[in-house]
Amino acid sequence: MTDAVYRLVEDTWLDHWSAEKYVGTIFRDSQEAALVDTAVLRVLRIMHQVGPDAPVAAYLENQGWPEAVRAARDAHVRLATSDGEEPDAPPRSLEVLRIMTRSA
Repeated sequence: MTDAVYRLVEDTWLDHWSAEKYVGTIFRDSQEAALVDTAVLRVLRIMHQVGPDAPVAAYLENQGWPEAVRAARDAHVRLATSDGEEPDAPPRSLEVLRIMTRSA
């Protein structure tokens, strides 16, 4: 959980600026960016309440967790749909992702 939070929030620098900064490079439009911003802000709120190194249970038991999950789901559905993918399909394996992103 901690690693997922760090990747979503700190590795992207979305704890310092809006996802709007990445429209045209990572996100297609402002709506995608806004949905990601909402998800990040929900997670940040929880992280500030429980602490960045809190155990998974602290996140899951936080009263804001269901709202964070909904916001993440909304962002995921929009991003997957924009990519022409089924939002409820299981994630691809790392091997499949390597094949898909391999340069010619």
